[in-house]
Amino acid sequence: MLRPRATSTQSNTPNSRSTTAPAPLLLALSLPHIPHRPGRPRIVGADTWMTEDRMADTLAQRRRALQALGTAIVPEMVAGTIALTAPDIDPAIYDGVDVVMDVHYGPHARNVLDVYRPAGGSGRPVLVYVHGGGFVRGAKDSDDTPYFANLGSWAVQQGWVAVVINYRLAPESTYPSGAEDVAAAITWTVDEIAAHGGDPARIFLAGQSAGAMHAADYVVGHGGFGPHGRALAGAILVSCLYDVPRAAPAETPHVYWGGDAAAWDACSTLPGLLQTELPLLLTVSEFDDREFQDQAALFVAAWHARHGTYPPMHRLDGQNHLTPVYAVGSRWDVLGPLLARFVDANR
Repeated sequence: MLRPRATSTQSNTPNSRSTTAPAPLLLALSLPHIPHRPGRPRIVGADTWMTEDRMADTLAQRRRALQALGTAIVPEMVAGTIALTAPDIDPAIYDGVDVVMDVHYGPHARNVLDVYRPAGGSGRPVLVYVHGGGFVRGAKDSDDTPYFANLGSWAVQQGWVAVVINYRLAPESTYPSGAEDVAAAITWTVDEIAAHGGDPARIFLAGQSAGAMHAADYVVGHGGFGPHGRALAGAILVSCLYDVPRAAPAETPHVYWGGDAAAWDACSTLPGLLQTELPLLLTVSEFDDREFQDQAALFVAAWHARHGTYPPMHRLDGQNHLTPVYAVGSRWDVLGPLLARFVDANR
C-alpha cells in the first residue's frame, strides 16, 4: 500500500516526511442529502476510464457490499470497510505533499499532531481533523492503512494546509478532556500554522464520530473556554451525537461522559449548536447505526423548530459510519466535494 514516506527523523524534533506519489424521519423532514454520485473515476494503474454502465454496476456492487457489512461498528464491519476503500485511494493525492509529524501541542503523550503542507505558498485555509474511535481508540495515522494521510494529503491538493491530531483517550481521560485537547490544538494552530503556509484566521475544524463530538464540545465552549471556539471559520461534524442523555443508556456508566446520568444534559452540544453563528456542515450516513440516524433527525427537528429552516445537514447515500472519511481521495469520495464547497463558501 502506498503511504507517505519518512525522509528525516531526528530526536526531540518533529519527524518530517514527504510523499511520493432513523432514516424514515429524516426523509419525512425533507433532509437534504447527497446522492452517491462520485465524479468520473479513473481506474488506478490503468489508462482507460470506466464507462458509465460499468461505473453504475460497480457503484451498485459497492453499495450492496457496504450494506451487507451492517451498521454496527464491530471489527468485522471496520475490516470490511477498509477492504472496500483503502485500495481505491488515488496515489496522486500524495504528490508534492510534505508532512511534519508528531508535533507536540500539549504535555500528554497523545498531544501530538501532523501537519500536511504543500511545498510553498502562504495564507492557505487550514483543515484541523479530529479522528473517531468511540472515545477509547483511534489515531491520526497508521502504518497499516492510508488513514488519515489520505485526508491530510487530499487537503493539500485543494490548496489547503491540514492538521491531523491525536488526543487523550478514555477511560484514562474523561469529559471534557477531548474538548480541552481540541482547544490546545487550535491554539497551537493559531500560533504556528503561518510557518507552514496556513492562515490562522481561516481554520476549519472537522471531526468524525467521537472526534465530531469533541469538535462540537469545543465549538459550544465545553471545557471552560468561550463558546464558538477560537479563530474558527467553520466546523464540520461527520456522524455526530448531539443529545447525550438520549445517546447514552442511563443504567450504565459511560466510559467518557461518566457515571452521573444527571450531569449528562450539560454534556450535550445541541443547545449550543442551535445558537452558534459559526458556519456548520453536518452529515449522517445512510448506513450509519440507528443512534446516529436518530440523533441527526433530532437535530433537524430542533433546528427547524428554532429557526424555521432546515440545518446544513446532509444524508450521504450509500455510505456507512466510516466511508465518508475513509474514501476521501478515492473515486468514491462523497465527503471531499462537500468539504471543498464548504471551505470555498466560507473562506
